[in-house]
Amino acid sequence: FLLPIPRYLARLATDSDSIDFDSEDMADYGKADYWNERYQRETEAFDWYQRYDSLLPLLGRYIQTSDQMLMVGCGNSRLSEDLYNDGYKNIVNIDISPVVIAQMAEKNKDATMEWKTMDVTSMPELTSQSFHTIIDKGTLDAILCGEGSMTNIDRALGELSRLLKPGGHFICITYGDPPSRISYLDKQRLGWAVETLTIRKPDAVAGNSSDFHYMYVCT
Repeated sequence: FLLPIPRYLARLATDSDSIDFDSEDMADYGKADYWNERYQRETEAFDWYQRYDSLLPLLGRYIQTSDQMLMVGCGNSRLSEDLYNDGYKNIVNIDISPVVIAQMAEKNKDATMEWKTMDVTSMPELTSQSFHTIIDKGTLDAILCGEGSMTNIDRALGELSRLLKPGGHFICITYGDPPSRISYLDKQRLGWAVETLTIRKPDAVAGNSSDFHYMYVCT
């Protein structure tokens, strides 16, 4: 059978790495049912925004192969696989969709990574101060698109702060520029110092200030 082709898939054929949250499905991005249906339909690996090779020069400043790492909203991205193959073996991957967690656990069954179905706004089974590094590529963006976004983003960031070891890094990769993101990350209760880095989009045009993705490093 044939399905209508969303705008994000129409762009996929030409530039899979620069896609932003601009499809007609944005309001559903905070719902597990949406992602379950999507991952049942689309089983190929897909990376939002940037691939590993373009992220590593910046990530490499903050991560070590011995780190205990948490990948939130892992989806079917190749990022964890690429990190694992580069020697970062201690990775726990979580996603709200049990469908994609099952798919990725099977795909990576020979690796020692962990795969858990979990909602980033409530992770009681994970021990406080247990991760040196937490990486998010698009999950907070998805939360901000959904219902109850202000409450859910506050809960998610509170949980991520709880899980970080002292001196650890929460690394948020997003299309959101500083005016739209810093106010969430630099709240006093989180206790983070926030560093802003920019990554040029793969299809960027020289001189266009909007042709960047952002990496916020919260320590």
